[in-house]
Amino acid sequence: MELDSAALVLLTGAVFAAAALYSSVGHGGASAYIALMALAGLAPEEIRPAALVLNIVVASLGAYRFVRAGRFDFSVFWPVAVTAIPAAYFTGGIDLPEAVYRPLLGIALGVAALRYLIWPQIDAVKVVRAPSKVVALPAGAALGALAGLTGIGGGVYLSPLLVFAGWADAQKATGVAACFIVVNSLAGLAGRAPSLLTLPSYLPWLAAAAVVGAGLGTALSLKAFDKKGTLRAMGIVLGLAAAALVT
Repeated sequence: MELDSAALVLLTGAVFAAAALYSSVGHGGASAYIALMALAGLAPEEIRPAALVLNIVVASLGAYRFVRAGRFDFSVFWPVAVTAIPAAYFTGGIDLPEAVYRPLLGIALGVAALRYLIWPQIDAVKVVRAPSKVVALPAGAALGALAGLTGIGGGVYLSPLLVFAGWADAQKATGVAACFIVVNSLAGLAGRAPSLLTLPSYLPWLAAAAVVGAGLGTALSLKAFDKKGTLRAMGIVLGLAAAALVT
């Protein structure tokens, strides 16, 4: 679907803002892009692949910057990623009725959002420990399958799990989530490769806005967010993701 110039400017600005906010906690923002593009009137077959492309762009920049800054733990990342990648690939081409999963996911993310907005100190001081492989491998497969089914990278599901379970602190969770989103989004996009033919012609403009937004968001996170600040920002992001899912 082609957009008129005014609608494209509005959508580009909204993508910039979403990328800035979501990237500050290591997320790609796919849930926000899906909602924004649906509001703009894009066809469903255009939305998912376009959202995954933007997700990859934003999360890749976040992964690079957070890993360089030491906000990453490979011992946490690889067990969830190694099983998530094939799961995201095989479920990437499956279209579930949205009424099946959107309300449940929205409620779960909403509860997590309230926790991090109201009581961030609970998890800011928690002792962290990498999960056992017996737990992490099946958890990764479940998260990857969920990411593929919902058409997003899965960071919005992984981050609260990492922090709540004590597998990583809030700051390292940003780097782990960003890397997780990159590999899952690539796998999910590969699983629905034919949909690449439906990508909108103006996607480069949206991608450029996403890059600038992600640059701003990751810089803000690295310079200004302590653990409590990261958790509060995560609460805002999860709350927005929950609202996008239930509306």
